[in-house]
Amino acid sequence: MAKKSLTVFVLAFELLLGAATLGLPTVGQAETLILYSAQHPQTVKALAADFQAQTGITIKIRSGEGPALTAQLVVEGKASPADVYLASNSPELMQLEGKNMLSSVAPATLADIPAQFSSAKGQWVGVMARENVLVYNLKLARAETMPASLMDLADPGWKGRLAIAPSDGDFLPLVSAVLAVKGEAATLAWLKGLRTNAQMFDDNEGVVAAVNRGSVAVGVINSYYWARLKTELGDKGMFSALHHFGHGDVGALVNVCGVGQLKSAKNSDAAQKFLAYLVSARAQTLFATNSITYEYPLRRGVASSALLKPFKDLTPPALTVEQLGDNSQAARLLRTAGLL
Repeated sequence: MAKKSLTVFVLAFELLLGAATLGLPTVGQAETLILYSAQHPQTVKALAADFQAQTGITIKIRSGEGPALTAQLVVEGKASPADVYLASNSPELMQLEGKNMLSSVAPATLADIPAQFSSAKGQWVGVMARENVLVYNLKLARAETMPASLMDLADPGWKGRLAIAPSDGDFLPLVSAVLAVKGEAATLAWLKGLRTNAQMFDDNEGVVAAVNRGSVAVGVINSYYWARLKTELGDKGMFSALHHFGHGDVGALVNVCGVGQLKSAKNSDAAQKFLAYLVSARAQTLFATNSITYEYPLRRGVASSALLKPFKDLTPPALTVEQLGDNSQAARLLRTAGLL
């Protein structure tokens, strides 16, 4: 997003929320917070600008893919310059939690989000969520022929008709979910079936674009990729639709984006303020109303975009973030199956 567009975005957000404030004290002298972020850069820049306007605290952002940033934090250890990590998926935070690298989140901050979307130990708090779906081309497939389960995509009938992005960080939690629900043998067999059946793409943007233009019939994505493409192309440019897996199928996984403070943070007070900001009604509304993110706000009472299926109507598998784990086994199975 261009600098001018970003400024307009922030100003529009100010108009939307009027004179609402966070109830956070104004900082007398300049403070700086180091944020590692795996979320959408344009949205995070707008959030950082708004947070600075509210508190006087400057945020320096290091953006990257979730798995890579998590690995970097592990390597950096106590020497990391990061104060806060905003993850793309909960397993990244579970990995850091498992290595005792995160500080406790303030109870008042945790209380703003339903408990199932945050660490049971209070080490990180959920911020946003998104649904795994199947996108299908309206000329190459029909709604009534969509599979009942994600597992069905390994069947021979889908050979040459499927697109996936196994190297995309968003694919890892899906594999972790299959592993948690079906076990290792079934997960590996499923992955080998996908390797046989699917065209491979580098990321979910590539998958949704290929399906929409008719290069392939169906693709596994998170729903926000489709919503962003629809916003970009308009109704006339959309030749695809979404299939939502139902009845608690593993394909209906809801991925949680969360945030935590590093134990090695140099600015703990500012870090906790930023965590509180991200779950505030103000920030959650910014997440929900911009034309980039298209994820579900997790704070009660903040509505999601009309382009998304209502959050209350989603039927994800009954998995806790602890059961979903830290993605380590998922990565191993993807390599064993020849997908990485």
